[in-house]
Amino acid sequence: MDQERRPFWIGPISAAAEGALYRQIIDRVKREISEGRLKPDAPLPSFRQLAEDLLVSVITVRRAYEELEREGIIYRRQGLGTFVSKNGHDRSREVKLNTAQELFHEGAREATEAGLMPHEIRELAERAIKDKGTP
Repeated sequence: MDQERRPFWIGPISAAAEGALYRQIIDRVKREISEGRLKPDAPLPSFRQLAEDLLVSVITVRRAYEELEREGIIYRRQGLGTFVSKNGHDRSREVKLNTAQELFHEGAREATEAGLMPHEIRELAERAIKDKGTP
């Protein structure tokens, strides 16, 4: 694939992977933004170009872009294209922070239900932080 043609590569998506195709696109774009590979005002591929690159329908890409735009992560300019918003990184990071918080709450609830004591739950969290989330 021609890397000069697009500012980023979000990798393949798959119907066999977890989550709807449009959700996979949303998650990958957010990751690219939050990890700094997509900067504010960076252009994104057109609906048609990204659909072609990912082998999905234009409707799937449009749905992903519309949700990203509703969240304030990207913006569109008539006749110019779609771009990362100035606060896209902060918005993307905020979404990831909320997700992480929900997962920590869920993990603490599961650990409590499994009979772990608070100090054991903290040890699990510290181990996860030390491992940086790798299994």
